[in-house]
Amino acid sequence: MMQLPVILCGLGVLICIAVVVLAERRKQIVLRDSAMFVIVACLILGTGFQESWNSALFILNFGLISAIMALGVNLQWGFAGLFNVGIMGFVALGGLAAVLISAEPTPGAWAAGGFQVLGALALGAATTTLAVILWKRMKPGRVRLGVLLTVLIGGFFLFRGIFDPAVSAIEAINPAQTGYLGGLNVFANEATRAGWMTVVAWPVGGLLAAGAAWIVGKTALGLRSDYLAIATLGIAEIIIAVMKNEDWLARGVKNVSGLPRPVPYEIDLQNNSDFVERAATIGLDPTTASTLFVKVAYGLLFAVVLVIFLLLAQWALKSPWGRMMRAIRDNEVAAEAMGKDVTARHLQVFVLGSAICGVAGAMMTTLDGQLTPGSYQPLRFTFLIWVMVIVGGSGNNLGAVLGGFIVWFLWVQVEPFGQFVMSVVTAGMADGSPIREHLLESAAHMRLLTMGVLMLLVLRFRPRGLIPER
Repeated sequence: MMQLPVILCGLGVLICIAVVVLAERRKQIVLRDSAMFVIVACLILGTGFQESWNSALFILNFGLISAIMALGVNLQWGFAGLFNVGIMGFVALGGLAAVLISAEPTPGAWAAGGFQVLGALALGAATTTLAVILWKRMKPGRVRLGVLLTVLIGGFFLFRGIFDPAVSAIEAINPAQTGYLGGLNVFANEATRAGWMTVVAWPVGGLLAAGAAWIVGKTALGLRSDYLAIATLGIAEIIIAVMKNEDWLARGVKNVSGLPRPVPYEIDLQNNSDFVERAATIGLDPTTASTLFVKVAYGLLFAVVLVIFLLLAQWALKSPWGRMMRAIRDNEVAAEAMGKDVTARHLQVFVLGSAICGVAGAMMTTLDGQLTPGSYQPLRFTFLIWVMVIVGGSGNNLGAVLGGFIVWFLWVQVEPFGQFVMSVVTAGMADGSPIREHLLESAAHMRLLTMGVLMLLVLRFRPRGLIPER
C-alpha cells in the first residue's frame, strides 16, 4: 500500500523534469505550466485511489490554504522584494478573528469585565498616541523627557488598574469550559446562520491582519531588509505570546474548540434519510460518505477563495500598479527619482499581502474547528510558505499556487515514505540493533531533509522557480 504513492511521487518528479526540459526547448510555456498542475492533480488523485480519499482531500484542502498564503507572501516578496518572516503572526491573527466572530458569546463575560477591558485598551492606545504627539511637538530637553515619563508611567498604572480586575473577572467565569469573552456570533445556536457568520470571519481575519501589518509597516518598513526580517519575526512571536498568555481573549493554550462550520456536520448528514439513500446508491456507508462530503464542501469553498485571490493578483500584476511595484523592487533609487513614494508603496503591498495571509489563517482555523495557539510554529507557517514561493517561482502568481500544492503534498507524504525507505534499508539488520533503531527513529526527520534537498535542487537547476517570473 505504501509503494504506489512512492512510485507516483517519483514518476511525478521525473515527468515534471522532462516536461520542463521539453518546454524550455520548444518554448511551450503554457504547456509546461499546465502539465505541472496536471501532475500535481494526478498525485493527489493517486493518493485517493491508493491510500484513502480522506487523505487526498486533506492534502487538497490544506494545499488550497497553503496556496493562498503563498500568494500573500509572493505579493510582498515577488512584487516588492519585502522579506517578511512574520507570516506566522498574521496567520494567527486570522485564526483569532475566526474565534472572535464565529464563536458564541460567553454568558456574563461582557457584564463581568468585557467593557472594562475595551476601555482599558482604548486608554492604552490614547496614552501611546499622546506620547507620540508630545514627542513630536515639544522641544527636546528635560521638560519633554519629564512629561513623557509622567504620561507613560501614569498611563501604564491607570491601564493596569482597570485592565487586571476586568481580566480576572472574565477568566473566573466557568474556566474549565470558557473563561474568555467568546465571540460575536449571537446566532451560534441557529445552524443556518452560524455558518454564515463563520464565512464572515474570513475577511475580518484579513482586516485584523491588515491592521497589524499597518502598525508593523509604519515602524519597520524603513529598515534594511535583514533588519526588517528580524523585526517581523519578533513581532510575530509577540503576537503568538499574547495569544498564548491572555486567556480572556481566546483561552490561551487551553484552546477554543467546537467552532461553528460553514458546511453541514457529519452527524446531521448521517441522520438525513435522503443523504443515506444517495450514499448507498454509490456504495458508501453513511459515515464515510458524510466525511467525504464535508471535506469536498470545504474544498469548494476554499477553491472559490483561491480563484478570487488569484484573479485579483493577476490583475494587479498586469496593471500599472504592478509594473510600478516591480520597478521599485528592481531599483528603488530610480523609482524615487521618477517621483514614486517607495515607503508608501511598500506599506501598501505589505498590508495587502498580510491581509491575504490573515484570510488563510481564518480559513485554516475554520477547517480545524478549533484555535490552538501552540500549533503556530515558524517551521510550518514561515519556512514552509517561503519554500512554496521559492520552489513555485517568486514573482509569478501561478508559480506560488503550484509551489503551495507541491510542497504541501511532499510535506504530508514524505514521512510515510521515509518510514518505508528506512524499513527497506534496515530489513536485513538484526532486531535490537542500535543502527537499525536509530535509522527507524530518523524517519520522522525526512520532512526536513526533503525540504532542504528540494530547495537545493530548485536553486541549482531552476533558480527562478518551476514557473519563473516573465
